[in-house]
Amino acid sequence: MTFTLNTPLDMHLHLRQGDMLKLVAPLSAQTFSGAVVMPNLVPPLSTREQVLAYKNEILEATQAHEPFTPLMTVFFKPYNREELMVLKDSITGIKLYPQGATTNSEGGLKDLQDAEQTLKYMEELKIPLMVHGEEAGAFVMDREKLFMPIFESLAQKYPKLMIIMEHITTASAVELLDKYDNLYATVTLQHLLITLDDVAGGLLSPHLFCKPIAKRPEDREALLGAALRAHPKLSFGSDSAPHPKHAKECCGCAAGVFSAPIALQRLVQLFDEHDALHHLQAFVSDNAIKNYKLDLPSHSVSFEKVPFSIPAQYGEVVPFEAGKELSWTVIES
Repeated sequence: MTFTLNTPLDMHLHLRQGDMLKLVAPLSAQTFSGAVVMPNLVPPLSTREQVLAYKNEILEATQAHEPFTPLMTVFFKPYNREELMVLKDSITGIKLYPQGATTNSEGGLKDLQDAEQTLKYMEELKIPLMVHGEEAGAFVMDREKLFMPIFESLAQKYPKLMIIMEHITTASAVELLDKYDNLYATVTLQHLLITLDDVAGGLLSPHLFCKPIAKRPEDREALLGAALRAHPKLSFGSDSAPHPKHAKECCGCAAGVFSAPIALQRLVQLFDEHDALHHLQAFVSDNAIKNYKLDLPSHSVSFEKVPFSIPAQYGEVVPFEAGKELSWTVIES
């Protein structure tokens, strides 16, 4: 049995810098046609020059797997209209991080009131806003749910601004998708599969620890239901976030799940198990192309229902479900 996806996209990806970029970028490009690349580097991306330089690094690292299109973003800060005009044609969106919410977000936003003028310009110029939706400092299981009123306020105040709730983890976020026309979302592979019990219910599983943290079974079921029916405002975004093994298996474990090399194979298996393969094309491609108004080179990747064993490591990074056997493998990309 075989199955083919056309122009699969990862709408939320971390590629890091330096040697880590050279390791992980080709692993995404082997199967994905493009990806929205996060800007929380050191220093964070905030200028056109930085964006183009980083994009060139990605293209150089992925040149063996053309066509792979990096869809670039910048880190949210107060921008004036002229700065946004310069950036507009080089980016897919602007990523807003609450200060301290996740990796390299120390320079994130403290107060949404400081964002108002920039958001007005973004609405006018049709630049999407991508938001890490957690209330920093709140109890970890409640951080996303407490951010929902902020999403509602943004959706009401800027009705023509495309707002993406990134890597949603709760039933509350799924419900909000249908409440406002300008709210969209991405969801990860791990949040379709795991709950907090998998992370910390027995022995601690550091390679499942990410932010936002996995939630309750009812949250996972809401996310999975929306994905399996390819909710038209929901897209796949892996939030694949590589860290070297020594930074995960230690005191002060870094947050991030590395799923990029096996994400599509695992999604094919998941959707096949739920008799929903006919919805996977929309979830990993069509929804994003329509909602973000993307124009990308056509590219297909095919899968065959034969076993594939996930490697224990890719370089110094341990992947999601390392050592497990999947029922589908890539046969053409």
